[in-house]
Amino acid sequence: MHIHFPAIIVISLFSLISLSCAEFKQAGRDIGHGTRDATRAIGHGTRDAAKAIGHGTRDVVKSVKKDIHDATE
Repeated sequence: MHIHFPAIIVISLFSLISLSCAEFKQAGRDIGHGTRDATRAIGHGTRDAAKAIGHGTRDVVKSVKKDIHDATE
């Protein structure tokens, strides 16, 4: 049985493509996970900042209300 030269080239290219496919898949997974982690960190930071601002605002409003209440007594 004799394998023709073009068949060897096709088999070689197919092997290279199938081996590099796993590398592309891993690169895509790495990029996706990195994006997910960065987005999660930004979201958590934003949530924590908004929560801190909300608590600070609440404390100021309570303080002002208390001052007004104490001044009217």
